[in-house]
Amino acid sequence: MENNFTVDSVFLRINLQEKMNTNTPLARLELSRSGIASNYHYFRSLLKPETKMLILVKANGYGHGAVPFARQMEKLGAAYLGVALPGEGVELRKAGIDLPILVLTTGVEDYPEIIRYDLMPGIPDLPALIRLRDELRKAGRTDYPVHVNIDTGMHRLGFMEREVPDLLDFLKVSPEIHIEGLYTHLAASDEAQHDAFTRGQIALYEKLSTQIMEALPYRPLRHVLNSAGIERFTEHQYDMVRLGIGIYGISAAGSEDLKPTAFYRCPILQIKDLHPEDGTVGYGRHGKLGPGVTRSATLCVGYADGINRHLGCGRACFEVNGKLAPTLGNICMDMCMIDVTGIDCQEGDIVTIFGDNPTAADLARILDTIPYEIFTSIPKRVKRVLVD
Repeated sequence: MENNFTVDSVFLRINLQEKMNTNTPLARLELSRSGIASNYHYFRSLLKPETKMLILVKANGYGHGAVPFARQMEKLGAAYLGVALPGEGVELRKAGIDLPILVLTTGVEDYPEIIRYDLMPGIPDLPALIRLRDELRKAGRTDYPVHVNIDTGMHRLGFMEREVPDLLDFLKVSPEIHIEGLYTHLAASDEAQHDAFTRGQIALYEKLSTQIMEALPYRPLRHVLNSAGIERFTEHQYDMVRLGIGIYGISAAGSEDLKPTAFYRCPILQIKDLHPEDGTVGYGRHGKLGPGVTRSATLCVGYADGINRHLGCGRACFEVNGKLAPTLGNICMDMCMIDVTGIDCQEGDIVTIFGDNPTAADLARILDTIPYEIFTSIPKRVKRVLVD
């Protein structure tokens, strides 16, 4: 069999190996400053000038990297940040992020940490509010800002309509608590067939939030709309909106104005020229070689890097020098192979797993899931870098 080694390819492999030996990440998620800014300004353009924007950076910034993304949001003018867990808020505080941070999912043991780092808890029920008040008394705090979650139909977290009178009675005797915000979560604002249900949620929210506000000597912020809601129910923007997946380039309304914010890329580690008699590629021998498959490229990403195993065996294609190359065989834990037959490429060339072609939405369709899962599946061992 012909040996295709060249001096250049040998040195390239040595350089790649040196990078791996020094623990320098080969795979990287590139965050596009221009794409982020473009998406922010697109949603900003849909809102009144006085409407505040809360940007969700939970789940490590939807996989993009919470700290660098939060810093970009500060620069662009976001009013609030939103996280799921107190630890996510603490990470931002320790990184020097000063914006108000709403914690949407709080637990019994987390209130001391929330108070210590001046995070705002989302309060789902009266027992949670009582626990928070007890911690505030221990800390000698009053007028601590919280956001109250009202359940209008999502039925996940939040005060039900029948529980609002008890909430109001509690607030009358609890100077430790200051209701900075009242919010609800729309269950299906991205699906037109449920628009009547969504409008019913908004109507119930209007009724209950007004009831609460009339019992308070001050006016809390009201916020209802998520990304899909901002695009499809803009007239109900109230005082603030919560922008999540939209800032990361995914539109519920099919807008072509949104830009990709993340490009998942890695280099080719090795190229193999193959012959039919070589048989198969990869675990389980699922990568079948035949007359049309003569060249494979091995990449330094696998299912431990967020490349779902169901993308293997030709179900997905990745971009190599402007052309799409199908996966070849099973996805491994730390590597995968692609068919680069007929594609002009060499070891060290950069492959795009997703970005603008294919997009995260393209991979999501293959997996019968949503782009959220594609983004958040990328672990922290993949380096995040800001570009352009």
